[in-house]
Amino acid sequence: MPRQALFPGLVFDEDDRPLETGWIGSEPAYVINDAGFRRHIPSEQIDRAILAEIKKVIQGNEELLSREAAKMVGAEDPFSQAIIQNQLKNIDQQFALLFEVGIPEEMRLWLGMVGFKAIVNYHGEVIEVRQAGGVAGEE
Repeated sequence: MPRQALFPGLVFDEDDRPLETGWIGSEPAYVINDAGFRRHIPSEQIDRAILAEIKKVIQGNEELLSREAAKMVGAEDPFSQAIIQNQLKNIDQQFALLFEVGIPEEMRLWLGMVGFKAIVNYHGEVIEVRQAGGVAGEE
């Protein structure tokens, strides 16, 4: 199965329009409508920038995030929390896996429902990542 864009429906242009997805040959791309000109930006470029912003929020907060994640899944025992915390500390490996298997549709829907949104400019540069409860980089 060919790789897909990781965040379809969650990436928007500066005018708050969702980006379409498409292809550059066999490579997935996000499509930015620039006054009728359809710019195709390799999805990996945008997806990696979004993941880098997510990583900034995770780093240094692994203990808190693992505790809250364990509560959410009903596994508040110390072993489950330690496993989750270890996964968060090795987040680059988890991101590499995402590029292989993608993000499940249910997770993308949930991200959209909690307000996750990435904004890119017409060059395909991520200029903002909004997450539940705020903007990436905010306390």
